[in-house]
Amino acid sequence: MIRRLAVLRPEPGNAATVARAGAAGFATVSLPLFAVQPLAWSAPSAADFDALILTSANALRFGGAGLSALTALPVLAVGPHTAAAARAAGFDVMATGGGDGAEVAALAMAHGVSRALHLTGRDRTLSAGGPIAQGIAVYESAAVPVDSARLRITIGSVALLHSARAARRLAELLDAAGIDRAHVAIAAFSAAIAAAAGEGWADIDSAATPDDAALFAAATRVEPARGR
Repeated sequence: MIRRLAVLRPEPGNAATVARAGAAGFATVSLPLFAVQPLAWSAPSAADFDALILTSANALRFGGAGLSALTALPVLAVGPHTAAAARAAGFDVMATGGGDGAEVAALAMAHGVSRALHLTGRDRTLSAGGPIAQGIAVYESAAVPVDSARLRITIGSVALLHSARAARRLAELLDAAGIDRAHVAIAAFSAAIAAAAGEGWADIDSAATPDDAALFAAATRVEPARGR
């Protein structure tokens, strides 16, 4: 039986995950719970920093004109996708992590970075301190309305959770719509995200590493949910 995955992340990541899941042999349904949008911000002087930390390619997609003032700073990227986006935007990439924000902060320290600027989302995972001198939010993921009829496409699926916010919001939406969580299984990007989803699901597992391939592997391990 082909396992059906519900992809909840915002665009453009949603379409990318749907494409990867399809190539891996999964059926998919797309249900973004958030939409990414830019925030107003002013670029500080690049001379005040010794590197730029990027934990999402969204900082490059939505950073706007202010990014051009910072291209002299070497980039520490959270993972290969963000590194590729940084190079495409005209930045030199000093080092690339394996997809974890805490890892990229440790990578900065290993490279002698002590005054990094972190361009991030409003709901950031890293705070100023250690090698990070300042963090600036340049985008946010805003919740989008999801009606209960549309939400029912998650029944019988494995919902893919890429963030703790998505985990909490899916739980809240299902509860509000009167849809039993036991009709949905969960594959989460990390153990922390799985914990944020709470209890009552058909089954739940988390990816061994923060990438879609590992997330799909987790989706194959869970017991499938049963629709009504």
